[in-house]
Amino acid sequence: MSTPGSGVEQGRANNGGKRFISGVVEGFYGRPWTMEQRTELFKREQKWGLNTYLYAPKDDYKHRMYWRDLYSAEEAEQLIALISAAKQHDVEFIYAISPGLDITFSNPKEVAALTRKLDQVRQFGCRSFSLLFDDIETEMCAADKKAFSSFAHAQVAITNAVYQHLGDPETFLFCPTDYCAAFCTPNVLQSSYLHTVGETLLPGIDILWTGPKVVSHKISVESIEEVSSVLRRPPVIWDNIHANDYDPQRIFLGPFKDRPTELIGKLRGVLTNPNCEFYPNFVAIHTLATWCKATADGGQRDVEMDDEEQDPCYSPQKALTLALTDWLQDFLSTDLPGGPCRTPARLKKEVSDEEPMQTDMGDGSYIPGPGENPLYTAEPLTLDDLKLLSELFYLPYEHGPTARTMLQELDWLKNHSWAAAAETDETAEWRSRAQQFDGMCKAVVQMFNRLSNAPNRSILYDLYNYICDIKSGVGLAQTYVKTLGGQACPAAQVLNTDPEPWGFRGGLSGEFQRMLPCHGNRDLFRHPLMASVYSIRMYCPEDKMEVQRISREMQSAGEDKVPLMMQPPLICDGLSAGEIPPSPQCALVLEDEIGVCGYALALTDAKPAAAMIQRAVSDSVLQDFPSLITIQVLPRVADPSPAKRMIGRLLSSIRSSGSRGVFCELRHSDRRMLDFYTKLGFFKPIAMAGLPQDIIAMGTSL
Repeated sequence: MSTPGSGVEQGRANNGGKRFISGVVEGFYGRPWTMEQRTELFKREQKWGLNTYLYAPKDDYKHRMYWRDLYSAEEAEQLIALISAAKQHDVEFIYAISPGLDITFSNPKEVAALTRKLDQVRQFGCRSFSLLFDDIETEMCAADKKAFSSFAHAQVAITNAVYQHLGDPETFLFCPTDYCAAFCTPNVLQSSYLHTVGETLLPGIDILWTGPKVVSHKISVESIEEVSSVLRRPPVIWDNIHANDYDPQRIFLGPFKDRPTELIGKLRGVLTNPNCEFYPNFVAIHTLATWCKATADGGQRDVEMDDEEQDPCYSPQKALTLALTDWLQDFLSTDLPGGPCRTPARLKKEVSDEEPMQTDMGDGSYIPGPGENPLYTAEPLTLDDLKLLSELFYLPYEHGPTARTMLQELDWLKNHSWAAAAETDETAEWRSRAQQFDGMCKAVVQMFNRLSNAPNRSILYDLYNYICDIKSGVGLAQTYVKTLGGQACPAAQVLNTDPEPWGFRGGLSGEFQRMLPCHGNRDLFRHPLMASVYSIRMYCPEDKMEVQRISREMQSAGEDKVPLMMQPPLICDGLSAGEIPPSPQCALVLEDEIGVCGYALALTDAKPAAAMIQRAVSDSVLQDFPSLITIQVLPRVADPSPAKRMIGRLLSSIRSSGSRGVFCELRHSDRRMLDFYTKLGFFKPIAMAGLPQDIIAMGTSL
């Protein structure tokens, strides 16, 4: 690829002749990259036109926790080789140290320890440095409070001293504790911390900044102009858009985006802090390099832009395609570290004067006989496979197009599952969309299989846990849709009451999340917005009269118009009437702008309610469905979403109590609630001896 273009030149011109810093910061929490991987990174940076590497791995002991300790002879040898490798590839090596966990700013011995450590690194050939004060406590010790008027003054004093001790290096970066707008009190323009840093930090020192948030969705020109005015210099962006150290279930393979190229002329530089896994960062770094080459003078664009793409100089989708095209060659290469040292014997006949080792024979020369299984032949990985991979693991704030489509289709199929059970006008559409969804699921499995057989095993091993997880998740969704469609599917056992371990995902962390009332409220796939504003809250004793009123009103509204006194009682009647209190954390009410308009109540043990109306419920039924639920909403609540959310929260609470199942009773005349439970898809009619003719029981396992 070509060297940096006019975008980088623009950055140089606007920063006093200094070159625009562009590259990678190894600044994540977790296992640091190996020396071999870092050397490979330098080669890629040189090839793609990036110029900087910031060494700041959080879990390198001597970078952060034991920052005072000097490097051993063996460690020094490795760093010397690494710094030398960076120079060979025209990459500026910036050594960062993070003393903020326990430094006493007012103690001269601490300053001496810091300069001694950096002097050692300078002897290794390093000429660029960085002091980081991110992710630390802001309370100063008693000694520092006596010596400094604020935390900012303490940090600036030691940073200025170290900078001058090192001879005013051309590149020296400072990371503030308030490194994003979200951390500033009360805001960026009024932050006393940032104003102190901007006014007192020596002008030759550049400042790192992550944007509006730690992981910034978008970084606007206006926000950078604002912080630059306070810092009195353009910042260097430490970009966490591809960082994944905060969530071990996610990796980000989407393009560098939502940063207008107009920023290039208003920044000192951009460094991406990417995924913990080294090899999957090909896309993050490659697309950043493409962005850095963009023309920032409003020149004519050379691509057709999507509606979401407003930058005339940079297309994220075009940059992504370029990156994936190059990355495909890495996947197929057998020469990179981790790949097999040569092409497998069955695919290529090697010429050698030497007698091959015994292990080189055998399978490679085996030819199946008549009627025997043919040799397995791996399908080659394609660009479309990598595009699908990227769209499934896109960016922190958005899924790729295919992932969004799959979520939308699953949501539609689930909410319209009643169309699959009977012949209706929507049955043909449901089956067609189910077939299309099944095809998308099969494409994910095909991608997994092709990736698993790719020659470059190093890339595969970095990706394997993620692609295995998404394959399993998609498989569960695929099975669920087939079950809704009435297909006999052997894999349906994953959806039963006693699934294999891969049928329930997330471990202890997942269980904690599912028990929290806010779980899922930040999912990237959002349900359609409701026309009215509804509020779901916990039931309180003052709601008793309103619940009774709604219960009576809905009983009277039945299609059969049978007087209340003549209707057979339901087990849940005592619960709705307030004669039996609901179980703890098992009662919700729904409110709109008028008032209470619905409720959802439950008993984790249904026996007292059954005894109240002298209804005998068999032990076999109560063993599978020990809990009771009732839900009602007034007709003015036309949107089913609030009721679905109430029942979802209630079932989660019942499940956390240890119950294995829940049932409800409904009158045949209550067509509205019968339709509601049926369309949910997971409540099914259950046989219950002794039920009056006008009553139906439905249940679901938890």
